[in-house]
Amino acid sequence: MPSLHDFWPDCGFTGLERNARGWLVPTAAYVQWLLARPELALVAESCAAEIALHESLAADPLRGVAPAELQALEDADALENYAVFLRFRDALCAAGTLEAYYLQLMRSGAVNVPAVFIDALVQAMLRNLLNDCNDAVEARAAEMLFRPQRVTQQDGRMLAGDRATLDMFNETAGLGEMGRLLLESGALQPRIELQVLGADTDAQYWQDSTRYRFLLDLTHELTQDLSHGLTFKMTHSRSGLKGLARVLERWVAHLLGVQVRIEPAHQITDSAWRWHVGLDVESTAILNDLYEDRAVDADRMQRLLSLFTLTFANPAEMRADVAGKPVYLGLATTADGVVRIKPQNLLLNLPLASSV
Repeated sequence: MPSLHDFWPDCGFTGLERNARGWLVPTAAYVQWLLARPELALVAESCAAEIALHESLAADPLRGVAPAELQALEDADALENYAVFLRFRDALCAAGTLEAYYLQLMRSGAVNVPAVFIDALVQAMLRNLLNDCNDAVEARAAEMLFRPQRVTQQDGRMLAGDRATLDMFNETAGLGEMGRLLLESGALQPRIELQVLGADTDAQYWQDSTRYRFLLDLTHELTQDLSHGLTFKMTHSRSGLKGLARVLERWVAHLLGVQVRIEPAHQITDSAWRWHVGLDVESTAILNDLYEDRAVDADRMQRLLSLFTLTFANPAEMRADVAGKPVYLGLATTADGVVRIKPQNLLLNLPLASSV
């Protein structure tokens, strides 16, 4: 699967194949990559039965595992981890593609798979969707669908940073356990060297294996002060919100086969507001309250980072009672400034005609 850029090398993409529809078929190599995740890694305390099971699966990732093999594991947590992994592996292979499995799982309403596996599937699917992408902002925005972000205000700009990366720098200064010890002793001060993704750093994003250190500028509108107390506002051409909108368009088209257009918006002034979808738990609750005319305090409203309007290219693909109407989307942070997008929300909650 040739690509413009070899990015996200940590997603197991090279172990996947495309079918005629362009969906991703899991292979033994992909399951082997999943098995190598830290959650299933052998540790010093691993018993002989666990070592034998792990090594045999590494050699033959798709082989059947008898219940007695699992019961032979001495550590209860290890037994549970392998049982969950094998259930996930078998369901994934039975579905035939990552996309089919993901849709089945989300539509079932019974998500019994750890978030790390779901995030891994989302990352691989997005890597496939962005295989022809040459826009670093769009690729960076796609990270928001499988990696939580911390959002802060800096010099009038709204910046999103990878939460795990920021936490790591705060805890270890990027120097591992030695850095942790130095910080705890006071001999070292936290120093976070993250770059804001821009035209001058695009090339670094594609080339840097530690690209999760790039900040994404979510500012949609820039304000320039003019003389005599006048201000001039203009749309930020490289806004991460626009990049996120393009990614969400691809996401819907790929998994639902529906063409939509998504654009950032400042507010909802539609007196005939009929449908909305929150991209996360927080924005879902805020939009629900606004729609029902329930009061939303100022603190919660400030956590609403952006609204979006979604329109269908073909209104006939919508439910008849809302056909031709815009769908409003919301994006918000938690109380501690974290964004956790739930990409399945768009797939489950759009007002689709039953025939779609």
